[in-house]
Amino acid sequence: MFLYNTLSHKKETFKPIKKNQVSFYHCGPTVYWTQHLGNLRATLWADLVVRIFKYLGYQVTHVRNYTDVGHLTSDQDEGQDKIEQSAQQEKITPEQIAEKYVKIFEQDTKELNILEPTHKPRATQYIQEIQEMTQILLDKSYAYSTDLAVYFNTSKAKNYTQLSGQKIEDKLKGAGKAEVSDPNKKHPADFALWFFKAGRHKNALQTWASPWGQGFPGWHIECSVMSKKYLGATIDIHMGGIEHIPVHHTNEIAQSESANGVKFVNYWLHNEHLLVDNKKMSKSAGTGYSLAQVKQKGFNPLALRYLFLQAHYRSKQNFTWPSMEAAQKGLNNLLSQIKELGDQAGKVNQVFQDKFIEKISDDFNLPQALVIAQEVLKSDLTNQAKLATLLDFDQVLGLNLNKKQEIKIPQEITKLVQEREQARKNEEFKKADEIRDKIEKKNYQVEDTAQGPKISPKY
Repeated sequence: MFLYNTLSHKKETFKPIKKNQVSFYHCGPTVYWTQHLGNLRATLWADLVVRIFKYLGYQVTHVRNYTDVGHLTSDQDEGQDKIEQSAQQEKITPEQIAEKYVKIFEQDTKELNILEPTHKPRATQYIQEIQEMTQILLDKSYAYSTDLAVYFNTSKAKNYTQLSGQKIEDKLKGAGKAEVSDPNKKHPADFALWFFKAGRHKNALQTWASPWGQGFPGWHIECSVMSKKYLGATIDIHMGGIEHIPVHHTNEIAQSESANGVKFVNYWLHNEHLLVDNKKMSKSAGTGYSLAQVKQKGFNPLALRYLFLQAHYRSKQNFTWPSMEAAQKGLNNLLSQIKELGDQAGKVNQVFQDKFIEKISDDFNLPQALVIAQEVLKSDLTNQAKLATLLDFDQVLGLNLNKKQEIKIPQEITKLVQEREQARKNEEFKKADEIRDKIEKKNYQVEDTAQGPKISPKY
């Protein structure tokens, strides 16, 4: 198994800490609003990593956290907590905000056929452990306290910028604004382990008692604590988005290794961004699309999964509605070809399985693995061997190829089709054409056959 390690900036052979076991931590969502497609792509790629290791015979312990406190509007410890912002806007409590958006996220992951992680810790459940690690850092003189927060002293960390490769001077320039918010901060790059209910946070809604004063945790410490709780002081793989490299993951390494005295993570994986029309996905620009919006346009959530399989995790991927249409057509075509193979699965073809394993073992190359699946369909294997081989691959692809996926037609569309049939019988052809237009505007099409009208999604 080869994977690209951000820490070494090269592809490496994977060597687990424990034989045939993988400890895997994935930075989950901050649950203050509905996760957009870019967030879902990142979650899907973590799912694919888990599926690939399981397919290759590893036992995987997968931790995906929920940040339900302490993530400010800037990674540089600036601004208001995003959960609290949403709570004020929606006029409910921060706890209700977190619960609302966890439920939406989990429904989205279910519809995308993303496997449940082994553990799904929430930051608010680990306040005591967060305080314990913070105290260790204070006792070891890696941290210090001001009137506003307990900070990690980045000048004390070994190889602080090892993950990003940044020069510390460049990092300090980017963090310059932080000095203004707390004049007693020793270095601009120092980050908060614990914020006090003081200064800009004097009206914070979520706070807890601590040995140093009432307050709430910083964002970065949460992941260090939760990964250690479930996976130990050193873990095999940590995954997140490339935006986490310069600040969040850099800070995780610094505090974990300083507190625990051992290497934190052996392999760092980072997924690239999903673009929309070749621009950054943006909530403010109206392009922070959700899975609900994809479904409203008549697309199967698994068509989105199929789309995401077509680009490597370390490559940017461009989302457009035409690309979504093409993905739906591609999935429909694959499902119809599978259906034609019948119900009797034979023996998995070893030659194609070896090719598939070669691709997925090369830094999780799913786009090339999909090509192998198409080669199976075009091969001269028996239908039984094709079916068995493709169902075997689907343990990784996760497209539910083994289920008879019946297309559900909404009642509203069925009613319009019936009205059109009646208009045709009455020879009201203009009215029938108008109804057909209505059906097509709702992303369905009707085909007149000898057995009656056949309805199907447009894509």
